[in-house]
This record gives sequence, C-alpha cells and structure tokens, in this order.
Amino acid sequence: MYFIANWKMHGNARYIEKANSVIKLLKIRKYKNIKIIYCPPYTLLKTFFDKYKNSNISIGSQNCHPYSDFGPFTGSINSKLIKSTGSKYIIIGHSENRNDGDTNIIINKKIKSALRENLKVIFCIGETLTEKKKNITNKILKKQISIGLKKIKKFQNIIFAYEPVWSIGTGLVPKRNELIKNLKFIRKTILNLSNIKNIKILYGGSVNPNNAKKLAEINEISGFLIGGASLNAKNFIDIIKKSIN
Repeated sequence: MYFIANWKMHGNARYIEKANSVIKLLKIRKYKNIKIIYCPPYTLLKTFFDKYKNSNISIGSQNCHPYSDFGPFTGSINSKLIKSTGSKYIIIGHSENRNDGDTNIIINKKIKSALRENLKVIFCIGETLTEKKKNITNKILKKQISIGLKKIKKFQNIIFAYEPVWSIGTGLVPKRNELIKNLKFIRKTILNLSNIKNIKILYGGSVNPNNAKKLAEINEISGFLIGGASLNAKNFIDIIKKSIN
C-alpha cells in the first residue's frame, strides 16, 4: 500500500517534524512493507530529504515544469532541479494544476521529463462533476490516460492516482460500485497501452480516518493520495492503521 501526503501550499520547517511519528510507526513489523511518500512545497524538499534520508520514507514534488533542461523560465522548477533535492517522486496532472492550465499535452511533456530523470511519476486523472453528470467519465479518463502517456512505452515508474475532481476537499467519495467500475476501466485502458502487469492505482479525494478502512478493502486500490488529512500526523497515521488492519 502507498500513502502519499500531498501538503499542497502548506508548511514550514517545523512541519517536517510531523513525519517523526510516522517513521516510528514504520518500525513496527506490521507496517514495514508500506510505502510513505511526503510531497511538501518546493521550499521544503531539500530540508525534508536531508532530515529523513536515512529513514524509510521518500520525498516527492507536487509538480514540475515541462521543459527538461535548464532554461529562461523565471520562477519555474523542472525535473532536473527536483532530482537535485533528493526527491524521487513527482505528482503530475493533479486537478488543481489542470485547472490552472495544464493540458493533457503539457502533462505528457512533464511525465516524459520526469521519467528522463529516472523520477517516479504519480499521474493523476479524474473527472469533474459536470463530466460525471454528463456520463462521460470513461471518455475523459481514456483521453487523459492516452494523451498523457503518448509515446511512453515503459510504465514501471508510473503510479496512477484516480482523483474524481468533485471529491477533492468536498467530503464526497464515490459509491463503492461506481469507484470499482471506474478503477477497472482505468486498469483496462492502461493495459491497452502497455503489457505492464503490476499496475498501481491509488485513490485520492476526501480520504480520511473514517472512510479509509472501507476504501482499502477495495482490491483495485493500491493506496491513497491524501491531501488535507496528511497535514495532521494523527489523522495520517489513523488512515494508515485503518487501511492495514
């Protein structure tokens, strides 16, 4: 199981201490095989890595610039710079970034640049409430996957995260049958593009200690991409515990 903490635009140096209790949890045999990835703001990546580089948690970035090399892009950070901080993962395609202008084509460029630096990609996909109501969820998911992964052959460094946009930060979670149906469609779409066997699909969107257990019981879910709840160490640990128990 993967547990990815997306801190979004929160945090300062003191926030990093929140990971201490999670590291203690990972020393318990029961939790040794889970994967914890913290994705703080860019400003904390190097500090986070330096403090916990000898632990069994990993560090990731929340986004990157599509241009692979150094260049005249004021205020931007690309995969090459992210790798230099010690980060091993990048979230790409999050709905908040899509809403800010990241098209499927831009996302494809970002994924290619991250893979070029041997970074692992957490590739976010998901439909809006309007798209859901129009019953075009499958069409949207297929488009996001096929364009986002265009001309990419090897998917072993890509983790997929299904995040219904209408579920993020709203407290709403898809009904079990709907979620399973969408996850199976995602898996089938990926398999049509590649023969990779070990596809990891995470769920994200209003994951909390109250719903984690039921969500974790769904076989198609390999873990969670967690936003607000990951900022509170107790809530984050409760989600982990309830998912594994």
